[in-house]
Amino acid sequence: MTDIYRVDIEITAPVYDTEVTSRVADAVANIFPNADLEESFGEIHGEAHSMDHVSELLHRQEILDTARGEFFSNREGDTFTFALKKQAAFEDRINFSVGEPDELGEIAVRVRVLEPTLEEYVDHVAPPTEDGRPIDD
Repeated sequence: MTDIYRVDIEITAPVYDTEVTSRVADAVANIFPNADLEESFGEIHGEAHSMDHVSELLHRQEILDTARGEFFSNREGDTFTFALKKQAAFEDRINFSVGEPDELGEIAVRVRVLEPTLEEYVDHVAPPTEDGRPIDD
């Protein structure tokens, strides 16, 4: 039986005067290829319902523990948030933005988990590891 996940993902990224809007949109689309993106003055806004590509990138880059830490440390109820660096996203890589804000701004992501629980969804996207390897694999 296949697990069914229902999530609402909101993505926003500022577009500064020194940036090309389409490149910022490409950065967001690289991480969330199925997102519906809209451009407005000074911002890209998107909605998605899957973090499958994010999960693939986290596995490929072997940063599952880092991701779990980010997701759980920025949790509030059934929602978690995180920020990504735009330049890394443009290169189809995940680089969490922590500490001081990036000078180009960040891709802000807000994930609301409707089904199942937030913990189960995080386990799906970034499973727990042992010796750096996913336990469930």
